[in-house]
This record gives sequence, structure tokens and C-alpha cells, in this order.
Amino acid sequence: MSEPYGEEPEGLPCVLSEEVTELLMDKDLPGAVFGAIVAATVAINETRGEVPGSTASAKWPQQRRMPLGADGSLGIAEYVIVADADPPHIVLTRVQLY
Repeated sequence: MSEPYGEEPEGLPCVLSEEVTELLMDKDLPGAVFGAIVAATVAINETRGEVPGSTASAKWPQQRRMPLGADGSLGIAEYVIVADADPPHIVLTRVQLY
């Protein structure tokens, strides 16, 4: 079924873990890192977690990792797709900075 004219398919909400929230509130966090994390949440939402370049865990395919920054130069973001929840959503669980 096609989407109505002018409407994009709906993504999944991307919520932040307490750890990621605390990281984003750090006043010493470089702007490039802040921007990369925000961009990651947008990409996760828009693709419903199927971000190009992300990798899935072999043991737990709902868990994904994606590079942060140009070619992963800033670190890695880890997230979990909770598709069977009501409502379905995605949790950005951790950010590992380099």
C-alpha cells in the first residue's frame, strides 16, 4: 500500500537511556559529538532502526551498533529495537566515544 501524497512513512520513536541523557547534558561535551548523537537518533527514527552501516548482534538481533561521526570517527552508538512493545520504540542505550 502506498503512502498518501506528501506523507512519509512513520518511523519509530527513539528514546534515550539515562546514561545517554546524562552524556548529552554534560556541558563539556563537544558540539560535534552532541550533533552526531542527535543525527543518530534521527536516522534511527527515520529508518525504524535499519540504519545503513549498522550491525546487528548475532545473539540478539534487536541490538544494533552504528558509527558516530564521519566514518565512525567519534565513536559508536548502541541501540535496541523494541518492536513488540506497545507502542513499538527504539532505545539508544549507550554511546562509546573514542
